[in-house]
Amino acid sequence: MSSIILNLNKQFENRVRLGIMSILVVNDWVDFNMLKEMLEVTDGNLASHLAALEKHEYIEVRKQFVGRKPKTSYQVTMVGRNAFKLHIDALEALINRNN
Repeated sequence: MSSIILNLNKQFENRVRLGIMSILVVNDWVDFNMLKEMLEVTDGNLASHLAALEKHEYIEVRKQFVGRKPKTSYQVTMVGRNAFKLHIDALEALINRNN
């Protein structure tokens, strides 16, 4: 059984992080407010999960000004994409194990 869960990534066990990665792997750049709206989380909650993913180099952050307003956007990195794919593949293997 341990070999089946070996590729599950602890960084993606939280529903918010799983949601962030799911959104980012199918989109190019997504801004903070869009992520917040899609995931229905608070600013602080989202920020802490984004920081954790950034720390592991799973996401890239881009800060810019649009007019006079700051805009922070996020993109999945190749490291993040590969780690997330391994995680999803491990989940699928776990689900399909008894089929």
